[in-house]
Amino acid sequence: MSQPVVFLATPQAAELLGISRKTLEKWRLVGGGPSYCKVGRLVRYTSDDLQAWLDSRRRVSTSDPGVAA
Repeated sequence: MSQPVVFLATPQAAELLGISRKTLEKWRLVGGGPSYCKVGRLVRYTSDDLQAWLDSRRRVSTSDPGVAA
């Protein structure tokens, strides 16, 4: 049986990522942040999308450029 999807509001997602709500809002505007869902006027993040975004930024050293997008 699969786990239910957990949706987080912007303040909850920002807290989980350790960033400000304003930073997350800016990333939505200019790009570069985690994927999100729009439900009417509401913005919601899934915990899976937040974890995937964090995983995509994992590096092994300061000289590791990561995978080009």
